[in-house]
Amino acid sequence: MPKSVASYYSAIRSEHDDNDDDEDDNDEGLQFSRPRRGHGGSPVLRRHRSDFVSESDLQQSASTRTPDERSSLLGESRAGFFRTYTGSMPGTPRPFPIRYNSHHPSIKISRANSRRGSFSHRLVNALSGTERLDDSTGNLQDSKPSVYVDDRVWYDQFTSTDWVHDSIADAYRVKTLRSRKDLRGRILAWFDGAQGWLLVAIIGCLTAFIAYFVNVTESVLFDYKFGYCSLGWYMSHKKCCSGASLCEEWSDWSKVLGTGGPLNDSSAEYGMFILGVVVLSSLSCLLTLLTKTVIPSAFSLATLDENLAAENSNNLMDEEGRKQNMTPAERFSAAQSLPPMVYYSAAGSGVAEVRVILSGFVLHGYLGVRTLVIKTLALVLSVASGLSLGKEGPYVHIATCIGNILCRLFPKYNHNDGKRREVLSASAASGVAVAFGAPIAGVLFSLEEVSYYFPPKTLFRTFFCCIAAALSLKFLNPYGTNKIVLFEVRYLTDWKGFEMVAFILVGIIGGAMGALFIKASKFWARTFRRIPFIKKYPLFEVVLVALLTGVVSFWNRYTKLPVTELLFELASPCDTFTSSGTGLCPTREQIPEIIRYLTIAFVVKALLTVVTFGIKVPAGIYVPSMVVGGLLGRIVGHIVQYLALTYSHTGLFGDCSIDAAPESCVVPGVYAMVAAGATMCGVTRLSVTLAVILFELTGSLDHVLPFSIGVLVSKWTADAIEPLSIYDLLTNMNSYPFLDNKVRPVFSTELGDITPRVRSDRVIDISASPLVPATELRDKLNFLHLAGELDGGLPIIRDNILTGLIPAPDLEFALDKLENEENSLCLMSAQVRWAAQDDSDDEETGGGGERQEDRTDFTPYIDPAPVSLEIHSPMDLVYECFVKLGLRYICVLRDGRFAGLVHKKAFVKYCKELEEKHH
Repeated sequence: MPKSVASYYSAIRSEHDDNDDDEDDNDEGLQFSRPRRGHGGSPVLRRHRSDFVSESDLQQSASTRTPDERSSLLGESRAGFFRTYTGSMPGTPRPFPIRYNSHHPSIKISRANSRRGSFSHRLVNALSGTERLDDSTGNLQDSKPSVYVDDRVWYDQFTSTDWVHDSIADAYRVKTLRSRKDLRGRILAWFDGAQGWLLVAIIGCLTAFIAYFVNVTESVLFDYKFGYCSLGWYMSHKKCCSGASLCEEWSDWSKVLGTGGPLNDSSAEYGMFILGVVVLSSLSCLLTLLTKTVIPSAFSLATLDENLAAENSNNLMDEEGRKQNMTPAERFSAAQSLPPMVYYSAAGSGVAEVRVILSGFVLHGYLGVRTLVIKTLALVLSVASGLSLGKEGPYVHIATCIGNILCRLFPKYNHNDGKRREVLSASAASGVAVAFGAPIAGVLFSLEEVSYYFPPKTLFRTFFCCIAAALSLKFLNPYGTNKIVLFEVRYLTDWKGFEMVAFILVGIIGGAMGALFIKASKFWARTFRRIPFIKKYPLFEVVLVALLTGVVSFWNRYTKLPVTELLFELASPCDTFTSSGTGLCPTREQIPEIIRYLTIAFVVKALLTVVTFGIKVPAGIYVPSMVVGGLLGRIVGHIVQYLALTYSHTGLFGDCSIDAAPESCVVPGVYAMVAAGATMCGVTRLSVTLAVILFELTGSLDHVLPFSIGVLVSKWTADAIEPLSIYDLLTNMNSYPFLDNKVRPVFSTELGDITPRVRSDRVIDISASPLVPATELRDKLNFLHLAGELDGGLPIIRDNILTGLIPAPDLEFALDKLENEENSLCLMSAQVRWAAQDDSDDEETGGGGERQEDRTDFTPYIDPAPVSLEIHSPMDLVYECFVKLGLRYICVLRDGRFAGLVHKKAFVKYCKELEEKHH
């Protein structure tokens, strides 16, 4: 007979033979063991201990059976580790996590997309001599023949975090830790509570250090396009000249090359400028391409960076753009015929992916050491090149990488993805804090944009992380001004009542521009970027964009400046006024000329921002969108200023006088800041965060109201033109299992309307016997994988009654541990006690005093109390369960009997279709 079945049925016969002896013990349960050597095939029937494990039993066993914060997640499983504990009530936390790496000799660890690919782990192992440093690139294409591999990791690639499991596991860990009342236990409990504060403080300091490195380095490289400092090659123009109007220490390229005449001088500087833009951007792209990752086509993803030209799997769609009605096997075969998807983890800003990761989606390697190092270096080059991009968005990705890497120092966070995401929320906030020098705005950014789960404890730690980052940046002083903000402006003139109409108009225009930017970027990407040659060689596109930028930017002062310096000039008030036609402080007569000059800069900068978004270099959209809006706002500000000065006698402009200074009545810099915030809001749909960023940049309490009005009107306008932000659009294109917790659809159905019918391939029926052949379980697991549910689950039913559920990753791990899968039966019911170990049984313990685990006992992997809802439950309740609890799936019951299972991905798809129907 196959393994396990003989002992089980022999025990049943033995139960009848010994009925007289044990009839009084039936309520305690039976415990069956495998036959001992020398005793034939008859098992020994033993009385089972109480099914309930008391608190004291768990505390006493913690030191021997329970992993604590010092236990290794991927350590070898201990003998007897998979013993089943039944709590006093359904859902009682098990005293151990169940996702451990498989170290069985027969299992070949060949996974390409596991955490084994982490560079830091491989380096540590190589230095310690425990593992040979692998020179593989971590290319997921290697796993194409078999999408589902046999190496067990904490969470599979492209699956969702099990928030409920992580929360329960951490609750048990804390309960076990605090059960110790001795001095050492109190110290451990104190240190456990201090780990989070220590971790976010380190993250804030390191984020500030990297921001300092990027700011200082890119400013030096940026100035190399115009010349160099004779005092030192490492000095920027600002540091070399120290504010002097005539700087002899700075050598322009025209002087170095020895050309004569104004035309030749201009040509030499023009040529060197174009060369600098192309070379620096090309180097940045080459670095970015080092993070190339190939994903097999069986994973239904379109893109993992800001590539709006990504194409969906057309042959998997019908004529109306919906998925064809195929069987899982047919769909998998069709997907295999598609070309693999290529993405670059260092490209773009990474904000969209960080938001999805914080919602529970798993992307191994996207927040690794390799991505951190390459993106930091490539960001320096891309910003220094002068392309129309910013460094503020990539700071969010870089800071999140730092948080993810440092989580490995503390098992409390390293072994629990739910807890890890609390730290990642604080990390993302510190990125905004150092980008804008706005720690409060960083906290609001994490709350408003990226975080999915943000309890009050996380809010306070996020604030602490942002303060640590801001203080560190203050001491490092990257700008040489003893300030942490990008720029600091002070408006001495308060705004007038009549200007509120202009502020509202600026907000409307800014919101419309932001929404039109999204549409223009999508149009450009789907026309130009889908050209086969451009699609195949992303470096060629970067060279073309850099060449275009260099050619058109040189001749206008405001397109040639760095984006942060340009935004500072646009927002600054004026002290003195000149008659120059290109200065931002003109007299009344020169205002039309500066409006014309700024209009040219606005058109050039807007077009360059559209074509630059999505190229394969680290690039943010925050400050470029603010610059485009700032140019437009400055134009509107000068128009209002001109009208106020010219028609001051009409009384429409308050007490403005034509004889007063131009900015005594209207300050165009305020309009630039309002329009900058409005345009950025139109692109990203940030609201409160933006108002606080503008306030922290200017420090002007008097102008908080104009900033807020502009952002509010902008958001309403942008939502009317384009419902999705740029990051929402990218999330939808990738088909991420991202359930937006900020926008609830209007449901008119109930749970039964989206519940698929029960199929034998998707359930484990133990009505006839609690023992199920391993081959049958493997077939059911493969069926889930073919359907794309790597993180799905198989409900266990007896006579149509739901008795439990086994997650697909845990079932795969358990099957991989079997020595002989073809000839094994697996126990799938926790109510039947078998394979019990007796402490006095020397044969069972192998003479070593340790219990031998039975690999066919799958009960430790079973969730005895999966979350279930009645089939007539309203969809609003289903939405709350998926969003608030972070569930992967919900079991559906009809009159107490199993009626189906709804996966989170299916519910997200339903919500997206509902949203598209309403729009």
